[in-house]
Amino acid sequence: MPSNAADLELVKLSKRYGQTTAVDAIDLRIPAGSYCCLLGPSGCGKTSTLRMIAGHEMVSDGDILLGHRNITVLPPADRGTAMMFQSYALFPHLSALDNVAFSLKMRGVGKPERHKRAHELLELVAMTPYAQRKPSELSGGQQQRVALARALITEPRVLLLDEPLSALDPFLRIRMRAELKRWQHELGFTFIHVTHSQEEAMALADQVVVMNAGRIEQVAPPHEVFNAPATEFVARFMGGHNVLRRDGEAIALRADRTRLSRSPQGDGLSLQARVEGVEYQGSYVLVTLATEAVPELAAQVPEAEFFGAPWQVGEPVFVSWAAGDVHRLAS
Repeated sequence: MPSNAADLELVKLSKRYGQTTAVDAIDLRIPAGSYCCLLGPSGCGKTSTLRMIAGHEMVSDGDILLGHRNITVLPPADRGTAMMFQSYALFPHLSALDNVAFSLKMRGVGKPERHKRAHELLELVAMTPYAQRKPSELSGGQQQRVALARALITEPRVLLLDEPLSALDPFLRIRMRAELKRWQHELGFTFIHVTHSQEEAMALADQVVVMNAGRIEQVAPPHEVFNAPATEFVARFMGGHNVLRRDGEAIALRADRTRLSRSPQGDGLSLQARVEGVEYQGSYVLVTLATEAVPELAAQVPEAEFFGAPWQVGEPVFVSWAAGDVHRLAS
């Protein structure tokens, strides 16, 4: 981990736009050297939070601490953070090399020194052969690498990424995901990545922060967010869960732990339903179910099991689960 690594802490941080509260007094500590994903639907406050950390939005209330420094009111260049924008925001008239070196030029660093550092970073992101190309001559993935190198040249303690993969095609998105994780591991400093993609957050993050309506619903490692969602919102947003109500409590049941049968199982943890839809998903078949007790219910049936005795739309079904497979949700 770099010697200047430091925890980032948000203390009662709020952002208001007129009468609208976009971020509502959130508290969050992001450990130094970790990969943190701010995850949630559009309008949940994740991008406003990132922009406040970057200094591109003024804080309405609260504080942003980086190590022992309060950076809440500092200009972006003095915070120790760097932001990689969703659009990459490369200068179209400059080469890849000069795009990367630009911030050092603005700081008065001489051409030989800034180009030397820019070449080092282009090599890090495997873009050395394209150093003299303009952004219009680069693919989306190549532009992203240049944008990353440009953000890194200021030697930030925290790199902020605003939906950096959203403009890429699915194949390239998966490849660049792996590269972001590798770069974060090799560089050793903190990455804070905004995304609305559950899959992206699960693949990248050490720490997932699920946001909803300007507040934090859960902060946990990816496997914990998926296996033990804190609230009904998290269970539904992450997907792959059924939300049931038993004895006045809300419980989450993973769809891949939801069993289907043509006769009652006799353990009491079951209900009757009707097959509403069947979707082949490769390794499993998603069977959606209609029941009065649970408005939205689904089961992931392993491919071999399904095709051994296929379910048909309209067929009655008994839905069951093991007691240990349900997880209590906060009210």
